[in-house]
Amino acid sequence: MNTAIKNTALVILRPLVRFLIGHGWTFGAIAELLKYVCVEEACRKQGENAGTLTDSKVTLMSGVHRKEVRRIREELAQTDTHNLSLRHGANSAAQLIALWMTHPNYQNEHGEPLCLPMRATDAPSIEALARLVKADMRPRTIVDDLVRAGVAEERADSICLLRCSYVSDIPEDRLVFMGNNISDHLLAAVHNLEGATPAYLEQALYFDELTAEALDKLRPELRRLGEKLLRDAYQRVAKLPPQETEHTAPPAPSATRRMRLGVYYFEDNTPQSPQESRTTCPTNSPQVEPHV
Repeated sequence: MNTAIKNTALVILRPLVRFLIGHGWTFGAIAELLKYVCVEEACRKQGENAGTLTDSKVTLMSGVHRKEVRRIREELAQTDTHNLSLRHGANSAAQLIALWMTHPNYQNEHGEPLCLPMRATDAPSIEALARLVKADMRPRTIVDDLVRAGVAEERADSICLLRCSYVSDIPEDRLVFMGNNISDHLLAAVHNLEGATPAYLEQALYFDELTAEALDKLRPELRRLGEKLLRDAYQRVAKLPPQETEHTAPPAPSATRRMRLGVYYFEDNTPQSPQESRTTCPTNSPQVEPHV
């Protein structure tokens, strides 16, 4: 086993396993989940030839017992575990905010989103935004969701945006965001690690031994910088020509691509020694071998 790969895998897995243990998952449940991943990825490694793979060959590649391989392949054929979709209301809210942040008619002279009335005649409004994104939910329902999540607030006769993106307060929504974002981040890193071209942007800024007081002052500004990057990127992508019009045929599936650009921030205590950076798990008491 490659030690460098093993240590990297440990660093990546620790936060996820800590999260799962906190939600009652045991080793057995995690191991069962990994069986599915190992079988599925062994098949995906073969690309278009995956359908011709025998269970024995998948067992050889994955290390999962052949009987388990057959059961898992049958279950995977009936389910889709690759697409984590936001619930209907969250998707409508996210689309509405994205357009609110980027449409020139909904920005002031500084490029900031305007506070909007719920409805207006021949003027920007929440109802007009909902029509533009073709939301099939009542605008009032969308606004209530945004206010509850702390993304927007109502002031007198208008609704004002507080954040540049939809951040739901519903755990299921947050799980979808986490799964999709972290998965694509890892895919970008693996893409670069394997030397594929073109290389993808996958960088981070790192400092240590900063004071908590300094970070308390800096953190809001860093959030604003991150939001500005995402807003500017969205506006740039939104200006791309449409893929199809009523006079053109839709592009072939192989001609379309998806993309994700992310920004993240994390802080923690700086270890003062190598020992402090280790995760220790001591026994409750010394184990003494009995004399016979």
